[in-house]
This record gives sequence, structure tokens and C-alpha cells, in this order.
Amino acid sequence: MKLLVYSAKDFEIPFLNSANNNGHKVTFTKDALNAETAIQAVGHKAVSIFSGDDASALVLEKLSDLGVLYISLRSAGYNNVHLKTAHKFGLKVANVPEYSPYSIAEHAVAQLQALNRKIILADKQVHSYNFLQNNLMGFDLNGKTVGIVGTGKIGSVMAKIMHGFGCKILAHDLKPDYKLVQLYDLTYTSLDKLCEQSDIISLHIPLTQENYYLIDKQKLALMKPEVVLINTARGALVETKELINALEKNAIGGYCTDVYEKEIGSFFKDNSIDGIKDETLIKLLSFSNVLLTPHQGFITKEALTNIAEVTYENLNSWEEGKPCQNELGLEMINS
Repeated sequence: MKLLVYSAKDFEIPFLNSANNNGHKVTFTKDALNAETAIQAVGHKAVSIFSGDDASALVLEKLSDLGVLYISLRSAGYNNVHLKTAHKFGLKVANVPEYSPYSIAEHAVAQLQALNRKIILADKQVHSYNFLQNNLMGFDLNGKTVGIVGTGKIGSVMAKIMHGFGCKILAHDLKPDYKLVQLYDLTYTSLDKLCEQSDIISLHIPLTQENYYLIDKQKLALMKPEVVLINTARGALVETKELINALEKNAIGGYCTDVYEKEIGSFFKDNSIDGIKDETLIKLLSFSNVLLTPHQGFITKEALTNIAEVTYENLNSWEEGKPCQNELGLEMINS
């Protein structure tokens, strides 16, 4: 099968080549999929895209017109794909639902501790030969209340890690996993109570129409003024402008994030020479108690290996006429 891989990163290409083992004729492009770059898919039966690619209705219609039949996502999230349109034009779409929950949960904890213990500031100071300890105070995780929103694969790993730190764990999920109650002394509660009682809040849910801006002005107002909010899921779970208002008023203690609600245009490229035009993102980055990383949570050897392998497993299933266990049907639109 001829496959075009959009948004191909240098660090992931070796993993994709190894997993393919010359099974498919693969072309890589660094370009993201959008209405202009869709034409590159001419002659390809399948495309592989990342979460930053545009698979909106218009783009999917163009891909279908070009003869594309299959779309294999190299991500768990699929909010960038208009599944109704894909179904309308007979495009089969599949994701990689469980590439490595450890990579994301561990990144969330790394961000938390980097912000809490002022690791970046300390590193910057000592590299300037400043060994003073001023402004480096943090807090113990032990004994703190951690609110975990979403207790699926990633959220459950997060619960395990924070339990190991000696934290009290609150959780909110539409489908509670009661095994976690026994394993980590976790307590399920409402989202409002979780926001009110938690010292640390970590988001681990997919983005849907129902939870767009889940963390809005009302939810932020419920939080403790020293709370640290962590988002390694999807940027639009948090209403950024309201978050900035809360940061300006010192209404929350800090924000750790690996995602941003408008990544297209700024993320996944080097803007160090020309800068960025997104004033909201510029403002967000101006706060010393905000730690933002460039959607790198999935970048571990284990995760990239799994992503590559499942990407081709999905394609092989379709090519061989077998059921694809990761295929996204219409029932996934509001799940």
C-alpha cells in the first residue's frame, strides 16, 4: 500500500521505517495536512496524520476525491478528524489508543515537579554561577490532595504515581474504575468538589463537544488560590483567556501544560527567528508560574515504538480485509 505520512518528524521516522519493514511504500512529508497540502496525497491509498493535522470536512472531501481510502492516526486523540464526513465519503479512520500511558503521566509529574521545585529557574541560575537559594521554595507532594479528571489508561497511571508520593487522590470520571479505589485509596467525586478540594489537578480526558472548555471561569473560581493545574491532554479543555485572568489575579498557583488550544500556526515548528503572532500564547508564556512544553509527552522510545507498530497494524488490517480493532466509527463522535 502507498502511504503518505504527514507531519513526519525526524525523530519518529526511524521508528516508522523499522515497524514497516518494507511492507508498505511510504513517503514522508514534514508538511501538516491541510486544504493546501492534501494534494500531496495523489496516488496514495492511505495517509497517516498527527494531532496537529487538519482533517476537517473540507480536507477529508479532498482526500476522498484524490482516492485516499484510509487514515491512520499516530495519536490517541481524534478531535481533529471530522468523523461524520469521513464516514460519509467511506474513509476508514483508526487511532493508536494506548501507545504508552506511562509517557504522558510521567511527563505530567515531571512538569509538576519542575514547576513546584523551581528546577528551570535553579538550572538557569547555576549556569550563570548564581548559587543563591532565594525564590526556590516549593512544597512536599506527600499529604497533598490530587484531583485526577479522567481515570482511563493515563489517569490510572497518574493515580498510581501520585499514590506513591503519599497523596490523597480524588477523581472524576463518567465511567468510574472502582478497582482504583481499592488499589490507590482513590475517591470519586463531582468535578466541582474536586476543583474545590484539590491542591493539584491533572486532566487526562479526550476532547469532545461536551467537555470543550471544561475548565472555564466557573471551575477556576472554585479552585484553591495555590492550586497547580496540569494539562497533558488537549488544550481546549482549558479556556485559556479565563486561565490568564486567573493567573493575573494570582487566583491559582500555577499551570503546567504540554498542549494549547490553538497549536496550529505555532506548535511543531521553530519560531525562534520570526516569533509568533498568537497574542494569547505570548501572554500565557509571560507568567513565571506557567510551564509549557511543545506537545512532547508522547516522545519516549517506548511510545514511538508502539505508535509506529499500531499505525501499520491498522493499515495491514484494512489491506487484508480484516476488522481493524482501532477503527473509529460514528459511535466515537460523542464518546
